[in-house]
Amino acid sequence: MSTDADVHDLVVLVIGASSGIGRATALQLARPGARLVLASRSAPALAEVERDCVRQGATVLVVPTDVADTAAVGALFAAALERFGRVDAVVHSAAVVAYGRLEDVPDDVFDHALDVNLLGTVRVARTALRLFRDQGGGRLVMVGSLLGKIATPYMSSYVAGKWGVYGLVRTLQIEARQTPGVDISLVSPGGVDTPVYAQAGSYTGRIGRPPPPVDPPEKVARAVVRAIRQPRREVSVGLANGLTVTGFRLLPGVFDLLVTPLMRWGGQSRQRVGPHPGNVLEAQPAGEAVHGQWGRHWLRGVAAGLAAAGSGMVVLVARRARR
Repeated sequence: MSTDADVHDLVVLVIGASSGIGRATALQLARPGARLVLASRSAPALAEVERDCVRQGATVLVVPTDVADTAAVGALFAAALERFGRVDAVVHSAAVVAYGRLEDVPDDVFDHALDVNLLGTVRVARTALRLFRDQGGGRLVMVGSLLGKIATPYMSSYVAGKWGVYGLVRTLQIEARQTPGVDISLVSPGGVDTPVYAQAGSYTGRIGRPPPPVDPPEKVARAVVRAIRQPRREVSVGLANGLTVTGFRLLPGVFDLLVTPLMRWGGQSRQRVGPHPGNVLEAQPAGEAVHGQWGRHWLRGVAAGLAAAGSGMVVLVARRARR
């Protein structure tokens, strides 16, 4: 294993590399001498990422992989080992979203989203940790979510999956204390401007969007790369994450009262759409990119209201603390 400063000396496997945070991470890791293994379901989009990384001087192996397929995950790691002889770090960011009330999301869509988001993470972690044990160490970075610590309506499959990811990672971190050389980090972003919202399935009648404040995927990618360089138990990315988690835990009644209107206001766009599974069941390469359409320009109309709601929650928390 190289020193903390020598990330470019590592063989890094990035899962979910065709879009959003995973794609931004791959591009930040790409440099002369870097050795990258890029995986996702979307072969055409991976080819674009490969081209961009090679232009920066990286050596790249592309392995189209569906994390819902146990055999495919095993084949991914086997291909990486055949090409480079080892895997020093694994970044897992693959996830899908289906908006809608539990009873409105079709069973196959809900179940597959949970399979990808939770069991896909299990498959990756299991395979990576077995490899790390055999080769004497490695670094596993999981991309979780703020929604792994709170709840919001219309996203039950994603929330359930990310809560499971949080519990899984914390358990693995405890177990890894008995495995020298193995480090496991969790990066938990809030709202991020990626295509995942427009790519998501929807059964609410509207396309989803990231709740503010919205960070660029490059900011999360920098946290991921830092976690490879210097592993940490958890890194939270998002100015409002701490406040939101505090409100959820200390004032559950107030949180539950506010979260549905805030989700309708800040987490759903005005764009109408019929019921559809999005990319949950099949990849949609045409929509894959680093960024979505949710930069800071659209926040002007909602920022004041959300800030007021957040301020109100702070006041209530403070009053409760004084009792």
